[in-house]
Amino acid sequence: MKKIIIYYSLSILFLFSCGRNNTSVPASEEKKEFQMVVLPLHINDPEAAAEYVAYHYWDNFDFTDTTYIDLPEVTEQAFANYLAVLFEMPDNLALSSINHTLEEASKDTAMFNYFTELSEKYLYDPNSPFLNEELYIPVLEFMLASPLLTDLEKIRPQYRLDMAMKNRAGTTATDFVYTDIDGSRSTLHNVNSEYTLLFINNPGCSACKDIIRGINMSPVMNRMVESGVLTVLAVYPDRNLDEWREYAEWIPDTWINAYDTDHVMDSLKLYDLKAIPTLYLLDNKKIVLLKDATLELVEDYLIKN
Repeated sequence: MKKIIIYYSLSILFLFSCGRNNTSVPASEEKKEFQMVVLPLHINDPEAAAEYVAYHYWDNFDFTDTTYIDLPEVTEQAFANYLAVLFEMPDNLALSSINHTLEEASKDTAMFNYFTELSEKYLYDPNSPFLNEELYIPVLEFMLASPLLTDLEKIRPQYRLDMAMKNRAGTTATDFVYTDIDGSRSTLHNVNSEYTLLFINNPGCSACKDIIRGINMSPVMNRMVESGVLTVLAVYPDRNLDEWREYAEWIPDTWINAYDTDHVMDSLKLYDLKAIPTLYLLDNKKIVLLKDATLELVEDYLIKN
């Protein structure tokens, strides 16, 4: 099933208050738990507070104590909360914080592997509610530079980094030739509209049908399609054209229903198709505005812009 991205908004002040209310217990009775960093009393500005927590979040965590690996209710929960904090921060601070965290995790190979696995689970898995490729890129870069991994162990992160760097937001989407349901050929870059929604789909995919229904139920998107401001280019990336034609009735006549003529999307890895359906929102120059986005994010962007 296609992911549903939900960016959880974590109340930083709540975390701070939890940190200030920690009470000490005798070592013999101490239960392993995550000790939240205590915010210095002189920091009152929310932005400064968020920055402090991002850099000091793991100050009370012992990265050499590998018993935490077997306590997901402690460590994994702390990691999920950490990501929620990062989502509230400017990109440059979030990236710096990730690098600092991985440097600390590098104190122990097992802990380093655990934290990179958590990063994969939360930031890369297409079904993760925390999916965020831009935050996963620095994790991959750190892994490739780390002496803790062998050359063999770096093959997968290198491939993932190569794919993550393709068609990023702010770059020009890779062009390709498509053939529409009437047999006419054109290219992505020849689509002439203010916005293009590239909808990569497969016949019979239940999540794809959900996307189709969602667009049809969106007054904003339908109005933009009817006025020509938005073009929906529905592209089938595989080779079973009989199955694709049978599926044609699901695609509205106001959209471009097409298949990848030369089958290069997957064979040449032009696009990262780790999950189907995949949505890209492009501007009139085919600059990527949203990559691998949810329909909710696409609709919200179009409403605001």
